[in-house]
Amino acid sequence: MSRGRRGFTALAVGLLLLTTGCSQPATSRSESITLYTCVNDTTVQPVISAFKAANAGAEVQLFRAPTGQLNARVASDVRSGGLRADVIWACDPLTMQDFVTQGLVGGWTPQTDIPETMRTPDYVGIALLYMVAITRKGQPAPANWQQLANAGKVAVPDPKVAASALGALAYFGTDFYADLKSKGAVQVSTPDDVTTGVAQGVYDAGMTIANSAYAAAKSGSPVTVSWPKPGAVAIFGPVAVSKATENRQLAQDFASYVTSQEGQTVIGSSGSYPTLPNVPGPTKPENAPTVQPDWKTLASEKAALLKDYATIFGG
Repeated sequence: MSRGRRGFTALAVGLLLLTTGCSQPATSRSESITLYTCVNDTTVQPVISAFKAANAGAEVQLFRAPTGQLNARVASDVRSGGLRADVIWACDPLTMQDFVTQGLVGGWTPQTDIPETMRTPDYVGIALLYMVAITRKGQPAPANWQQLANAGKVAVPDPKVAASALGALAYFGTDFYADLKSKGAVQVSTPDDVTTGVAQGVYDAGMTIANSAYAAAKSGSPVTVSWPKPGAVAIFGPVAVSKATENRQLAQDFASYVTSQEGQTVIGSSGSYPTLPNVPGPTKPENAPTVQPDWKTLASEKAALLKDYATIFGG
């Protein structure tokens, strides 16, 4: 074979190998984070699906439980080697502040236009709960919270179980609950238990979250939802990234997503109240009054509050 022919053949083979190599399909690196949350599936599952759609190859492993069980899971992790969550989405700032104090989460937050009242250097509020009053139709709705004690048989959720109930306790203080108890109020587990009990006529009135109350009313239950003065208690649910995560970039990407306009829109369309201004959310009466605890002051008082509460309702 001539030298020119040999050179041409070598060049052709080289081009063939190069072309074949370039035609191999690209592989994307699969990454996964674990999310711990107390947020209900109605909201968290659409958020996870939307995040995965926006981040090809990303996976989110979910542990979801009421706040009391979430705390127990975190405590179990700590005892057995360390937090296994990459991201925590809590339902109230007092619970999240506990995790910050323990050195488990925090130290970074994403850029966001969420109001400063719902942000710290360690976590950002991404969803709101509103504690409202629910009454059985035929019972007078309380114009103010003090009137709830006189609304018949009243049910309240357990602040050791539900973050919204903890937020209400933080705002009202224990004297309010002592008055309720003295007039026959009973404690149940969750806000949904309050809603169901009032809807079924087991209780005349109660304290529950707006999402639950409006869902019951929409389904035809004979209930009335009210926002007693001085207002429904607003409790923000914050997100924070684990300090020990081995998937920091994806964990931060998740936190950035849920604080973004896109993520907040998904939260608002899936049944929770978003924290970013002007993002549509569930039912809320125009100019409905709201109040909130002084979270910074109360951060160090959670244990004492629950201890005093236990002398009223037990447990």
